[in-house]
Amino acid sequence: MTTTDPVAILAALIRCPSVTPEEGGALDLLQSLLSDQGFSVDRLPFQTEGRPKIDNLYASAGSGGPHLLFAGHTDVVPAGDEAAWSSPPFGAKVRDDVMVGRGAVDMKGGIAAFLAAYARCVEKHGRLKGKVSLLITGDEEGPALDGTVRVLDALDQRGEKFDACLVGEPTNPEMIGDMIKVGRRGSHTCTLTIRGTQGHVAYPHLADNPIRALVPMLNALMDPPLDQGSERFQPSNLEVTTVEIGNQATNVVPAEARAVFNIRFNDHWTAETLVEEIERRLAAAAKDTSLRPGREAIEWQTDWVPRVSEVFVTHDDHLIGTLMRAVESVTGRTPDLSTSGGTSDARFVKNYCPVVEFGLVGQTMHKIDEQVPLADLERLTRVYERFLTAWFAKESPS
Repeated sequence: MTTTDPVAILAALIRCPSVTPEEGGALDLLQSLLSDQGFSVDRLPFQTEGRPKIDNLYASAGSGGPHLLFAGHTDVVPAGDEAAWSSPPFGAKVRDDVMVGRGAVDMKGGIAAFLAAYARCVEKHGRLKGKVSLLITGDEEGPALDGTVRVLDALDQRGEKFDACLVGEPTNPEMIGDMIKVGRRGSHTCTLTIRGTQGHVAYPHLADNPIRALVPMLNALMDPPLDQGSERFQPSNLEVTTVEIGNQATNVVPAEARAVFNIRFNDHWTAETLVEEIERRLAAAAKDTSLRPGREAIEWQTDWVPRVSEVFVTHDDHLIGTLMRAVESVTGRTPDLSTSGGTSDARFVKNYCPVVEFGLVGQTMHKIDEQVPLADLERLTRVYERFLTAWFAKESPS
């Protein structure tokens, strides 16, 4: 397999069934390809108690500075109903110049494009004047406990320092060149528990139904809105994702009601000020006696997920400017600098160096018949190639 051909690399990667948390042969394949390109390759497995072991890969070529990191993941979401696919989800079938397969855009295609771009740079110009590293994890689509966050910590303890990072997640809404991600909203998750008194539905005066309080308390979290957005971010939003009563009987008033909600928050908030605001709203709602006439104040409890993703924006003119010019020179499009969308492993990388994200069109990610046009894969490879050449030369791509 030629490492300058992203199509061949992607096909081989898709054929590795690396559904989280399985490595599926994808990291073994990358280790072989990178070793052939002169990279020093480490495998860094980690395991949280009670969870499967996660395999990760870190590879480096060159020495000195500057030091560019490419971050990505080979794990993929399950295929779902394989019978609904037009071709086997791990078959990498090409039809009408479109490759179909799980992980085609999220994000084995980005990895294949970067490997091919690096190989082309070396073929044309020799070794880049600095160091290129790849951090490829196996649990980005999972809980993200034993992947990028653990590898970065281990590398930091070794003394590894990075000047910038490019994450190859699919960022473009419609066409290659639409969007570069230069930041992300934060994410915080909480479970709200309302306690009542279990009893017979025919004797409500002897019971206390927690559901009566749950709905208005959740409404108090969403009205009024948390904010109206900011210069770089869309408005923060709170979404209730589950409501659990656990009551199997239709003639019993339940003792507890729970709801889980997630908040995607912008730079109006920190994790601390956000929690303070949510707790303030809940406390005020709990004292509203109109929610349960004749009852005492509502008994409630919040349990916040310990790990929060903080909001961030990257400010690195060389990194962003070089990538923008590379995108423009290949596609003729001026990309939007966006902070939209969900979270990615960039939320971990930003603690170590400036980070941006640019990859394929994401319309089919996680869907049946996930697919990438071969022309898009080639365009992304050429963008990465121009970016690499220019970033290390500290000049605009020609």
